Amino acid sequence: MFRDFDGRTEEEARNKAIEELGLEDNDFDVEILENVKKSLFKKPYVKIRVYYGNEDEEETVMETVPSVENLHAESNIEEKVIEFVDTLIQKMGYEGKASINFRRESKLGINIESADSSILIGRKGKNLDAIQLIVNVYAGNLDPDMKVVIDSENYRMRHEEQIIRNAYKTAEQVKRSGRSKLLDPMNPFERRLVHTALNDIEGVDTKSEGDGLYKQVRIIPVK
Repeated sequence: MFRDFDGRTEEEARNKAIEELGLEDNDFDVEILENVKKSLFKKPYVKIRVYYGNEDEEETVMETVPSVENLHAESNIEEKVIEFVDTLIQKMGYEGKASINFRRESKLGINIESADSSILIGRKGKNLDAIQLIVNVYAGNLDPDMKVVIDSENYRMRHEEQIIRNAYKTAEQVKRSGRSKLLDPMNPFERRLVHTALNDIEGVDTKSEGDGLYKQVRIIPVK
């Protein structure tokens, strides 16, 4: 979920978010929506969007999911979503078959089996995220409460494990060198994985830097 806050500076807007939401600074991510610099005729003004709360509500709907194969559709809506995914893959010019691999309350997990899975996943999962976004727009028209997680070859879980391993490795490098390091740009869910993983590691701290949805996490040495 997200809320917007404003202030004369980004720090003032962030402090408003911390006070109103009762969060710590690393419990949320910030996207700068407006940044008006002070001039002769303008007062400084910053508007930010704060992303916080349950990762289930992220637009990408990513999460670690159980691996259960080929569950049968239990409703007409599920059948339509499966059919839509199959058609979408074909329209993209690839062969593939979608099947349900889990369901949890209003969340539906769909796995794509394809000889072209590496292409459908894409670099750092960006193609998979794009497919997931399109499918969620379609599914939302059928059932506004439904969230769909698209996966292939168990990429989601493997990717999350890789992010955490890299965060631990980089944290050790930062502690040894005493110099901060920036990780690659990540979406809010991925950044929260890093913040959470390193939260209890002594000798380092983390903060998000940059504008927009994809920002970088800086790992900072702390004496």
